[in-house]
Amino acid sequence: MENINAKIQLSKQKLKSLPIRKIIPNIVTMLAVCAGITSIKYSISAHFSKAIVCIFLAAFFDMLDGRVARMLKGSTKFGAELDSLSDFVSFGVAPAILMYQWTLFDFPRFGWFFCLLFAICMSMRLARFNTMLEDAPQPPYWNNFFTGVPAPAAAALGILPVMLSFEFKGCEFLHNDWFCGAVMFIVAMLMISRIPTVSTKHMKVPTYMVAPLFVMVVFGATLVFSQPWLVLSSITILYAVTIPLGVYCFLKGKKAYNTKI
Repeated sequence: MENINAKIQLSKQKLKSLPIRKIIPNIVTMLAVCAGITSIKYSISAHFSKAIVCIFLAAFFDMLDGRVARMLKGSTKFGAELDSLSDFVSFGVAPAILMYQWTLFDFPRFGWFFCLLFAICMSMRLARFNTMLEDAPQPPYWNNFFTGVPAPAAAALGILPVMLSFEFKGCEFLHNDWFCGAVMFIVAMLMISRIPTVSTKHMKVPTYMVAPLFVMVVFGATLVFSQPWLVLSSITILYAVTIPLGVYCFLKGKKAYNTKI
């Protein structure tokens, strides 16, 4: 009986206070939520460039919160659920609203369908990701791969026509309803697919590549400020190119693993 009372008292103490290391990652996640909701606000008021910036800002915070949680050892179930909700708003709803307000509102019967499909597939992808965390560990050849296109990359691919239109103003086909609808549809299918896509979470950089990598990051950051839409579009297209290459590397790694067994 005394042990039970002691456990109850300990639980009450935990409810009264929470370590700051467990709060900081959730603060970063809330910043991502704020960026996603602000993107929706800018899309509704037709400030599309600002809406895109907010989506990429949400992607930055999304990349940061997990690393902060691991660094501070502050991962919690609450944080994981909050992160999924943040991803749905920032990378599912916000891009769909942006594309609808930008051009698909003028696409009778189908415009809203493609936007809904994009958001729904995002929610399905996130739900699958959460359930996969409880599954048995995957084989080693899955370490450097996601299942399907991850949420931030899908958001960038979905709004790619908008970014390209800012850089190439004379290309009318970028505003074409069927083209934009097809982009949204293809990205939605890639999100819920079983296609392996490249993940950098477990990748390691050789020591001799650290200095060149820093130089490339600084050079890339400079280009982003001088030619933002060209750079962001190029990075997004480059990611799209890595999808078939990732599948090839995955199948090669799977074959090598099965051969060893």
